[in-house]
Amino acid sequence: MHKQRWITGLIALPFIILLVYATAPIWFAACLCLVAVLALWEYFRILAASGTKPEFAAMTVVPYVAAPVMLLVAGMGRSTLIAPVISLAVILLALLSLRYFREDMGVVETLIKVAFSLVYIPLSLSCLVLLKFDPHGAAEIFFILCIVAGGDIGAYYTGSYLGKHKLCPAVSPNKTIEGSLGGLAANLLVGLIFNRLFLPDTPLWGCLIIAVLGGVAGQVGDLFESEFKRAAGVKDSGSILPGHGGMLDRIDALLLAAPLAYLLMRAIL
Repeated sequence: MHKQRWITGLIALPFIILLVYATAPIWFAACLCLVAVLALWEYFRILAASGTKPEFAAMTVVPYVAAPVMLLVAGMGRSTLIAPVISLAVILLALLSLRYFREDMGVVETLIKVAFSLVYIPLSLSCLVLLKFDPHGAAEIFFILCIVAGGDIGAYYTGSYLGKHKLCPAVSPNKTIEGSLGGLAANLLVGLIFNRLFLPDTPLWGCLIIAVLGGVAGQVGDLFESEFKRAAGVKDSGSILPGHGGMLDRIDALLLAAPLAYLLMRAIL
């Protein structure tokens, strides 16, 4: 499993670099549409594992349509249209809830879970697309990706060799406090490297703040996905990526790290 993770990562790396550095925003957004749809499918698969309701399948159609629209309008630089798209999607979900309320008074719970997917997945990924319009946008996107990957690697190896104290055993029994600190140390190293090589005009303190807070958000994102998988009794969100599980398993940390890093970059860089 560990060897598979490295092989998959090394194979994917050139394609990720090409995608980040050599594509126009609209094509970058188009590629993330595929990522978003796969992640949504896995998210709904997890929800379905704990039991589906009559309205569930009908409601999931809305995010499948809204997610690509959100990412594509972001790819066109029309960030002001993202919020109206989300609002329209929620209106459609509300109309569907009225249709099914008589059959199932718990339809509101389904609506909330489905509506949350719009914020959790496509809105978070849209933050990466919007960074493509910055002068150093490619470097900033790659910075976020390296924060997440570096934190994951640092946490894994530190936790494997030094981990003794459980971080959040009810959610993820294998994660340790030592591993978490090792991940944050790796984030600091990533921040230092990017400041020296790719973002030299940015204050060092700014890169380090983004790296550490983005790393914290990434760890929370990892635990958050583990939380609702455990609640549904699901081990992995999918099996599309050998050694990594599903798409959602691979981007769970990114989904919380990207929006926070985006806000910090807008404020600092």
